[in-house]
Amino acid sequence: MSDTESPPSENTRCEHCLQEISSKTAIASEINGKVCYFCCHGCLGIYEIIHSNSLDAFYSRRCDWEPGSPVNSMKIGISSFTGNVTTSGRESHIEILLSGIRCASCIWLVEKYLMKLDGVLQARVNYATHRASISWLQDRIDLAAILEALRSIGYFPHPCRKGHESDILAKEKQELLIRFGTASFFSMQLMLFSAALYAGFFQGMETRYRMPFQLISWALSTPVVFYSGFPFLSGAWRSIRSGTPGMDLLVALGSLSAYLYSVAAIVTGGEVFFDTAAMIITFILLGRFLEGASRLKSENAINELAELQPREATVVSSDGETTIVPVTDVRPGDCIEVIPGDRIPLDGKVIEGEAEVNESMLTGESISLFKSDGSDVFAGTFPINGRLKIRVTGDAGDTVLAGIISTVREAQSRKAPIQGIADRTAGFFVLATIVLALLTFTFWKFTSGNTVTALMNAVSVLVIACPCALGLATPLAILVGTTAAGKKGILVKGGDVFETVSKTTHMVLDKTGTITEGKPSVTDIIDFGTTENLIHHAASLEASSEHPSGRAIKALWNRELLSAEHFRAIPGKGVSADINGSNWKAGSKTFMESEGITFSAEQEKTAATLESNGKTVVRVACDRAPAGMIALIDDLRKDTLALIEGLRRKKLHLSILTGDNRGVAAYISLKCGIGDVEAELGPTGKAESIERMKKTGACVMMAGDGINDAPALTAADTGVTLGSSTGLALECADVAILKNDLTLIDTLIDSSRKCFSVIRQNLVWAFSYNLIALPLAVSGLLHPIMSSFFMAASSLIVVGNSLRLRKI
Repeated sequence: MSDTESPPSENTRCEHCLQEISSKTAIASEINGKVCYFCCHGCLGIYEIIHSNSLDAFYSRRCDWEPGSPVNSMKIGISSFTGNVTTSGRESHIEILLSGIRCASCIWLVEKYLMKLDGVLQARVNYATHRASISWLQDRIDLAAILEALRSIGYFPHPCRKGHESDILAKEKQELLIRFGTASFFSMQLMLFSAALYAGFFQGMETRYRMPFQLISWALSTPVVFYSGFPFLSGAWRSIRSGTPGMDLLVALGSLSAYLYSVAAIVTGGEVFFDTAAMIITFILLGRFLEGASRLKSENAINELAELQPREATVVSSDGETTIVPVTDVRPGDCIEVIPGDRIPLDGKVIEGEAEVNESMLTGESISLFKSDGSDVFAGTFPINGRLKIRVTGDAGDTVLAGIISTVREAQSRKAPIQGIADRTAGFFVLATIVLALLTFTFWKFTSGNTVTALMNAVSVLVIACPCALGLATPLAILVGTTAAGKKGILVKGGDVFETVSKTTHMVLDKTGTITEGKPSVTDIIDFGTTENLIHHAASLEASSEHPSGRAIKALWNRELLSAEHFRAIPGKGVSADINGSNWKAGSKTFMESEGITFSAEQEKTAATLESNGKTVVRVACDRAPAGMIALIDDLRKDTLALIEGLRRKKLHLSILTGDNRGVAAYISLKCGIGDVEAELGPTGKAESIERMKKTGACVMMAGDGINDAPALTAADTGVTLGSSTGLALECADVAILKNDLTLIDTLIDSSRKCFSVIRQNLVWAFSYNLIALPLAVSGLLHPIMSSFFMAASSLIVVGNSLRLRKI
């Protein structure tokens, strides 16, 4: 291997990084008889290390490695986005990542610009994650036009892939670190010479010393302003071209004003302020770097959850052969095999094998659950001690784990109403600051006659204004708050939901399966003797029922069941079916009365006695004649009283809505100490009751099982589903609690109140800071260097205050 000095005859690309290089700067080296060209000795050294270690395959695998080029000249590969588009009728939707987002004004620009495009229905950008959610009409505009529109205003779109968000954020963080490191290094050297110049200003300095010091200061500040400050300069230029001034314009105007004035002062013999230009960039880069680090940390928390789903699955064919394939190729109905220790790749039902399965990533429970034939299993969980064969019930995008991740993503993108304060402010804040800076310059120029004083005060106004603190106040707090809640097993659908939870005044609880165990056990069987084998027929009738009482009755019969035809279930009331030519019914007293079936006074007296002891009585009838009664009891959960105590401390009004009879409702009311109880309500009756509460001005939260209570969950201001993933019902509820812990409802309310307390603190700080700092800058009491320091510190205070929510 030998270096040569002969450059290529024309422009080429670096063999390692693919950067285009000219014939004058290329470094040539002969490697294995081939002359290779490099942009620098660093790339040459890396290439030699890779080559000497026989890792040349690296270069053949880097299919996605594109050479560096300015953002606006890069082409958008539309094919990499099409897989993320979802379509419903004429409407399409996509989520993408944007690079180039600098401040709240960038969010405003992107949303406003896209909404002006014909056919775009919705454009929403999350400042904390730089994730954009866009909906459009296919027959009015296509995806390529939308992406090109984003690129044209300087925000390059990237497809959302697993881990891709972290890659982009990590790259931006690395770039900020390099720019900040460069700015810090040169600024430290610059301050040494600036200190000498300031001393010379007060004590006098000879021209032969002052001029070299000024020239050195000029040289040291130039890379800070034009390299480290390039993101601000390019962002300012884009905002001027688009007519939407942003935070970058304020920074660029402040820094360039001090820099260009100082250059002119060297020629005219005046005082220079290169240190001001450099330190403005340095301090603001520090704030941007720390802000980027916090976004990356939050994104990594979500990716850790996404990594729990394996990328491959072992598919078992009909003849018993096994093949490892990507999970995206597995379809519902396929059989897969999972061995101990491997994570289950997709949701499904066990069809063969037994194992203890660790579901802690879903439920937070450390105790493993026994799974056997017919048991539901979920992606991301893993068997500890047995091999399982599983029938897949959904594809990779339909797993509970995917739903959790999607819910968290949605929570980050949906804006809380309180964020509208910052959004409305961002639109005019920057322009108002520029006008104020011009007025400040004019005032001081005419009152003092000193151009330097006027310019420095105007620069202070430009630099100290901080729309970033306003922009970060809400989305970052919601991002951190919902992520922290998610780690505890509380999935909140959006910032708007989190805000509503914090305003809750009424808590409505369903009985069965919410404050009770949801696993009733049979205590009494009363057979009227009018038919053969009451239990056999009742169990066959309830076999298709999903109600907990129905499952308990079915469990009474462990032999072959009778065939039930024309099965019909009336939610909250009962079931009906034909068995051996006779019509059988089972359900509540209300259900029997609605069907025209009357139980005798003596029979009803027996039922009332059972109900007064907290038992649910299921009445059974055959061909419209009473056949018997089955009594069940469903005890309170162990954590119910702890939840009620916590809710009472928050001074919430508590209510219980149940479809059970009045006797059971009274018994549960007595045990819970809740006086407001409504019994014998169907699904619509519960919803109507909640609507009545809302009309009185109450903010109602409803906790239920998410299936029978769907209308009530939808009617409530906040609907909460409980229990394991099989009852999540994310479509009808705003919050899903995965852990088997009722007290997490109390934690949810605590978390939301703390989150919005922090948001209010952030907004008060951001507005107060600007209201106090801007007058100080106008009055000339703040030097531009201190202004840039305070501006960076303001953003960091908001970031630090928001990060406290990680401990909720």
